[in-house]
Amino acid sequence: MLRIACPHCGTRDEVEFRCGGDAHIERPGSEVSDAVWADYLFNHDNPKGVILERWCHVFGCGQWFNVARDTLTHEIHAVYRMGEPAPERYR
Repeated sequence: MLRIACPHCGTRDEVEFRCGGDAHIERPGSEVSDAVWADYLFNHDNPKGVILERWCHVFGCGQWFNVARDTLTHEIHAVYRMGEPAPERYR
């Protein structure tokens, strides 16, 4: 089980959180084609190594934040608040 350090509440078990997908992805504007919208919704990279994700502490404070997590080991390398830039190492 992952132990995630919520920047608002402290470290908690993974079951209190929900992953919201890739962080720092811009949503397409309202005037896009169906193909562009479908690509945004359904086509995502699945790389090995560290990725940036959005997480929500649903059974705690309810706040969203970002996590740099390794997809191979599930090790969490960094946690940072929404609106903050990703740590330089992971950009």
